[in-house]
Amino acid sequence: MQQNHIDHEALRRRFNPDGSQLRRQQERMLELLKVVDDICQRHHIRYWLSSGTLIGAIRHDGFIPWDDDLDIEMLRKDYLKLMEVLPRELPDTMALQTHETDPAYFFCYAKVRDRRSILNEGNNYDRAWKEQGIYIDIFPMEKQRMWVHKLSEKTIGHMYKIWRTSTDDAKALPAVRRIFRLNMRLVYPVLRVLNKLLGAKVITSGLGIPYHNPRYEEDIFPLATHQFEGLSFPVPHDYDHHLRCIYGDYTQLPDLDKVKPHVGKLEFLDEDVKEEL
Repeated sequence: MQQNHIDHEALRRRFNPDGSQLRRQQERMLELLKVVDDICQRHHIRYWLSSGTLIGAIRHDGFIPWDDDLDIEMLRKDYLKLMEVLPRELPDTMALQTHETDPAYFFCYAKVRDRRSILNEGNNYDRAWKEQGIYIDIFPMEKQRMWVHKLSEKTIGHMYKIWRTSTDDAKALPAVRRIFRLNMRLVYPVLRVLNKLLGAKVITSGLGIPYHNPRYEEDIFPLATHQFEGLSFPVPHDYDHHLRCIYGDYTQLPDLDKVKPHVGKLEFLDEDVKEEL
């Protein structure tokens, strides 16, 4: 569903022309996605393009020209299955990043990282992480009451604050890990039981993930496919209603003069190129 009033070629020339740093980053993220997609297909794991990646697919048939991240979502049961198979099936040039594979990593969703690059997002959360390459985000989604999910966000606030304000990482990191383990082993299992008892209907990001826009099962399933960078990937079958519930009129471009990338510095280790975006 490309929008006829959008000059896609002009946007590409302005933001991500072939050979540009951003375009090389997008191509590397696409490489990661293709590998994850192949693994999901082999193991019958359902996922879909999400957030700005889904907007890009529908509005641009590819990346939003200025976008420097890539997001996919899946139900938690599929996510748990994927976390089991990824470590043994990813090529050596890629790595799964979770708390289990990278103990300093404390987000409640996974990343698949490229090991041939080093990326600095500028928020300094990643300063102790083992894997710091270009990545795609993989979000587990759960049925839950919205207030329960927002309660789970409260439990991670102190953890983020400790790390954000730390002047002694040797002391801060063990504290962050303790809070993370408490949430995963006690707080979140209790909240999941509560959601089950309450008969939750709305799908939103997994517990502890600070995004709570609702998704609706009838908009997502059965999954459809859509073109993204010349390839076909899963998307919610009613992607229009799905996106409008989250973003409003996603077909309209934002103020292009206010567009800012997430990335501060990016180094391609296999290309001997180091530049600032």
